[in-house]
Amino acid sequence: MSFKKILKLGDPRLYKVSVAVEPSELESLETDIEILHEALMKFRALYGAGRAVAAPQIGVLKRFIYLNINKPIVLINPVLSEFSEKKIIVWDDCLCFPNLLVRVERSKKVKLSFWDMNWKEKTWMLEGDLSELIQHEYDHLDGILATMRAIDDRSFKIKI
Repeated sequence: MSFKKILKLGDPRLYKVSVAVEPSELESLETDIEILHEALMKFRALYGAGRAVAAPQIGVLKRFIYLNINKPIVLINPVLSEFSEKKIIVWDDCLCFPNLLVRVERSKKVKLSFWDMNWKEKTWMLEGDLSELIQHEYDHLDGILATMRAIDDRSFKIKI
């Protein structure tokens, strides 16, 4: 059901910049978080991948990300900083274009600051694939898709 709510590549809403979540909005996020959870689990079942999804991917233009690796966590109003000069190149995929891979360059390390669902500020230092993942999801909050970060015009391939 909710997987159908994931916007697909080309939908103009994916290119809009999201606005910050206010503390008074925390309770109202619950329904959207459930939709994000269901969409991510359905994507995993269908494609064998998927660790996170950003609110704009379901048309909610608010700055939060649903992450579920070992347990679910919501990253509210995330801010990335301290991007390392060392880069990694990855084949990026996305719930918005599930059969397409895009080769992108990301910072190997970043600092992530965010608020949790109890409105407590958290800071994580991320490296490698987790750094890449959060940079991908963070881009969604700014209306940027991996296709816009392709290394060159040969950085696309269809997943088989």
